Amino acid sequence: MEFVSKTFDELNTKELYEIIKARNEIFTVEQKILYQDLDDIDYECLHCFIMEDKKVIAYLRAFRKDDGVKIGRVLTIRHGEGTGRLLMENSFEAIKTRFSCNKIYLEAQKYATGFYEKHGFKITSGEFFDAGIVHVCMEKEM
Repeated sequence: MEFVSKTFDELNTKELYEIIKARNEIFTVEQKILYQDLDDIDYECLHCFIMEDKKVIAYLRAFRKDDGVKIGRVLTIRHGEGTGRLLMENSFEAIKTRFSCNKIYLEAQKYATGFYEKHGFKITSGEFFDAGIVHVCMEKEM
């Protein structure tokens, strides 16, 4: 396994294809979310991912928001194997280096809040629906 963090312009076409494929596999096929994934925010993001056998097996994107950084599109292809933990730990370091931020924000699917709490995130909002799935806002001090 190899952790990678790159801006959009640093990604090669193979990496970009594998990122889009992984996002489609999890959000469209597995979770059946119908939404416009390619939303132009990717251009401004730091893309953090884990590669194994030339495939993206874990991914998130990070971009500036207010006084911190927002992460999103967090995914793992294989669940329960620790790749999510590795992704988060390595991504925090990459985000700190790239953005020099004090706070990380995210909008978590409610079922995943326990995962994020293990990484220091706290719930900061009530529940709301996004793409038909219950979410909450969370944040972490860096």
